[in-house]
Amino acid sequence: MAKYHTQFLLSATDASQFPVASVPEIAFLGRSNVGKSSLINALLGSQHARVSSTPGRTRAINFFALHSSATLAKPEIIFADLPGSGYAKISKSISAEWPKFIEPYLADRSTLALCICLVDMNVPAQENDIRLASYLQGMGRKTLVVGTKADRLSGNGLVKASRELKSGLGVEMLLPCSAKTKRGIPELWKAIQEVGEES
Repeated sequence: MAKYHTQFLLSATDASQFPVASVPEIAFLGRSNVGKSSLINALLGSQHARVSSTPGRTRAINFFALHSSATLAKPEIIFADLPGSGYAKISKSISAEWPKFIEPYLADRSTLALCICLVDMNVPAQENDIRLASYLQGMGRKTLVVGTKADRLSGNGLVKASRELKSGLGVEMLLPCSAKTKRGIPELWKAIQEVGEES
C-alpha cells in the first residue's frame, strides 16, 4: 500500500481559491452519508478528513497534498474532498453558492485525473447516485465507482449488491471497499497510482 506524507492545503468555496494546477488530482464524490471521509482517512492512514456524526457537514472542497517524502516538496498527488451532497444539475436541494466551485472544478479542472464516485453497498442506487454517475460520464471524466461499507455484506449478498448497483448506475466496474476492514483499499490505491502515472 502507498505511503505518503499528507498535508492539508486549503478549503475552497470559490473557483478563484483552487490551488495552482500542477499535479494529478483525485476527486472524491458521493452522498453525504456514504462514508467518504472515513474512506479517505483509511487511504491516508490518519485522520485528515473530518468524520462527522452529522452528514453533509463539508461545505467546501478540501484539498490534501500527498508527498512521497517528509520534505514537503512538490506533491505527487492531490486529493480533493468534495461536499457530500448537492451538485449543480444533479441535486434539487443544491445551495445557490455551490455552482461557484463544484461545477467549475468538475468541468474545467485541467489536472483532475480521476473522479472516485462513492455509493453505499447496502442500499440500491439512489437518484443522486445515478445523476452523479451520469453527469461525470457525460463530461467524459475518468470515473471509478467505489462501494463503501462492504464489510456489512458477504458472499452472495455482496455479489448481488454489486451486480444491482452496476446495473442501476450503468457502469461496468464497481470496487467494494470498507474503511473498517480495509477491504479494497490496496486495489483503490493501485487505481489511483496508475492514473497518476498516466497523467
